[in-house]
Amino acid sequence: MSELQFAIPTLFGLEGVCADELRRLNLPGVRAENGRVLCAGTEQDLPRLNVNVRTGERVLLVIGSFPARDFDALFEGVRALPWERFIPQNGQFPVKGHCLNSALHAVPACQSIVKKAVATRLGVKYGLNTLPETGALHQIQFSIMGDEATLFLDTSGPGLHKRGYRAQGVAAPLRETLAAGMVLLSRYRGRDPLCDPFCGSGTIPIEAALIAKNRAPGLNRSFSAQKWGWLDKRFWMDAASEAQDREFDGEYEIWGGDLDPEAVALARHNAKLAEVDDIVRFDVDDARTFHWGGLCGRVVTNPPYGERVMERKEAEELYRAFGRAWDKFPDSWKLYLLSSHTEFERTFGRKAGKKRKLYNGMLKCDLFMYL
Repeated sequence: MSELQFAIPTLFGLEGVCADELRRLNLPGVRAENGRVLCAGTEQDLPRLNVNVRTGERVLLVIGSFPARDFDALFEGVRALPWERFIPQNGQFPVKGHCLNSALHAVPACQSIVKKAVATRLGVKYGLNTLPETGALHQIQFSIMGDEATLFLDTSGPGLHKRGYRAQGVAAPLRETLAAGMVLLSRYRGRDPLCDPFCGSGTIPIEAALIAKNRAPGLNRSFSAQKWGWLDKRFWMDAASEAQDREFDGEYEIWGGDLDPEAVALARHNAKLAEVDDIVRFDVDDARTFHWGGLCGRVVTNPPYGERVMERKEAEELYRAFGRAWDKFPDSWKLYLLSSHTEFERTFGRKAGKKRKLYNGMLKCDLFMYL
């Protein structure tokens, strides 16, 4: 089986967490870079990555890299890559990508050149002047950073944050990959209580439940590469079987609360779709008076920032009240709270022991850790 190269884009700040995930899957050559993690693997690992990765945004198959200082070099470099190994005669191959710090800064022009170069190569290989593009989707992506171009095939289709359990969300939802990253950064292993008093549509408690059960996040969805002829269908079944064999049952204390009854009803619905409704509880509750019994546990939460959902002053009042509630918890409890509010620590009433920069979409945030 031939060796392949993979790139897994991540939200900024989650590269190290994602790299740890790949190492736990025993993949070789794991390397974290800004905004992505690279690794090697075989055809069998392509389904394993898609089914198991919690904190990556998608799985890209690296086709090749080369210097591209001008459009001619871009065309020739793309045309030299072995596209016929992956894209069949009738395969659809739309192109998208981005350029950064490059002389080739016009993305539409680069898209057009990449498309033409791939079509030229495939046309010669298949003896066709016009390619039908009526078959399975093989989404091409390019990244031009400085003078270096890298070409990929997107194996995932819809982003990996689309687990299949959240058809709709409440205002300003937290992406599932970021929620999973927060839970993993809290070092939650399912032993202590985990609470989210600002649960919204339930993403953090649901991701915590999936982590506690060691349930693969991609088991209930499909992926683009499942329709690719060169990839043995058995590999997808093997990946699902392997993931299911690694699951375990247990008694867990996972809870989410929110003031909005509609959000709580939606969270319960989402937990049912994720098949974790037996181990997660959701209640209508007020974070300003939040308390939980037990000597130790953790709170992992994403309160309103005062950016979109609430006005800034309202958010600050909420932080103050939540700070007073947190003061009543034993010192053995831990808090991991995500916020973009620059004055969070002041309004909350205490400085965090540690902070970590994370991005919620394009919004720069801090994960405040009270340990």
